[in-house]
Amino acid sequence: MSDVVLIDIFAGAGGLTEGFLRSGYTFVSHIEMDRNAIQTLETRGLYHHLQRNGDPEDYTEYVNGEIGREELFGRYPDFDSELYMNIELTEENRDMVIETIRSKMNDMGAVSVDGIIGGPPCQAYSYAGRSRKNMENDRRNYLYLLYIKFLKEFQPEFFVFENVPGMKSAKRGLILSDFQRKVTELGYKLDFGVHDAFDFGVPQRRRRIIVIGHRMGDEMIQFDKERYGGTVHDLLSDLPALEPGEGTDGPQEYRCKPSPILEEMGIRGDRDVLRHHRARRHNPRDREIYRRTIDAWNSERRRLKYTELPLELRTHRNTRSFLDRYKVVAGDLPFSHTVVAHISKDGHYYIHPDREQARSLTVREAARIQSFPDNYIFEGPMTSKYRQIGNAVPPLMSEKIALKLYEIYMGGF
Repeated sequence: MSDVVLIDIFAGAGGLTEGFLRSGYTFVSHIEMDRNAIQTLETRGLYHHLQRNGDPEDYTEYVNGEIGREELFGRYPDFDSELYMNIELTEENRDMVIETIRSKMNDMGAVSVDGIIGGPPCQAYSYAGRSRKNMENDRRNYLYLLYIKFLKEFQPEFFVFENVPGMKSAKRGLILSDFQRKVTELGYKLDFGVHDAFDFGVPQRRRRIIVIGHRMGDEMIQFDKERYGGTVHDLLSDLPALEPGEGTDGPQEYRCKPSPILEEMGIRGDRDVLRHHRARRHNPRDREIYRRTIDAWNSERRRLKYTELPLELRTHRNTRSFLDRYKVVAGDLPFSHTVVAHISKDGHYYIHPDREQARSLTVREAARIQSFPDNYIFEGPMTSKYRQIGNAVPPLMSEKIALKLYEIYMGGF
């Protein structure tokens, strides 16, 4: 592919970025405030750099634990780490960030920017976030204005804006309507929709707002539905069974060879090494609740309500709301329920479907449900890894968006 130049803002751990990197796009900047997430994105950027240059063995050594991250990056002084800006975008620093990007464009010989991708943090727009105190006046409600500032400044031919469905009703719908009005005034035609990641081949029901703005014709951008053809059991069956507290964040052996569906999805290849497969510790009470939750699904195909638990297993006084606070990832379905950042707090809402294990999902299992490949390494402590995964756009979904945009941008409608 020819170079199509992008700016990546509110990048997170790179779920949206990954699809565009796989599709051959070139980035002049990645901007993210979370230090662990930007390090994850930088590590993945080096992976793609080595793949393009035909020398991936050093990355394999890193995944295998044979060398550390510092040594890995030390071997490639030509890799441009300055593309990865660990900074919180604000009204006060936006002009400085824009000037830094323009300087980087000049260094790379990029005359213009073809596209901007990203989505502001969703906490202020999500239904759960809006139920918390002081969220009404949270500055994150207005980060979309910074996104618009970048559109005004760089005038790309297209953009991809992603967020949670709750944005439709945030501030009584005024935020989304204001965003749409302002970008339309900039000359963009909008394709707006609430899309389910399951329709893009991801083994998860995950509905998200996708706004694609472009100046490339009048036809609607349509995506062909392509659904995951296995079950959650198929997705996880090659991973070692773990008791709570077992496993390691480092390299370990798979249980068996990859299934054809894992290879078809690009989740696992013959040379991959298993990482991030360590189970949380759970107390006996929680494990008993997990077993009952799994049994209710397996025997009656229903979700156990908190009020059905015997009194000795209850720890919360609230018996009127959030009655599904314990939820199993159904192994016999072709999709999981939505993985969100709260998985970093506890695993009660993401119970592994195997009754014998009676535990919550590992980082790697959550990453697979999000369609991250096994060679995607997440940096930082365990809680941060969960949060990065829960906040991400599934790479399979982003790849299909990237390929469709490339087809339109390079070939016209």
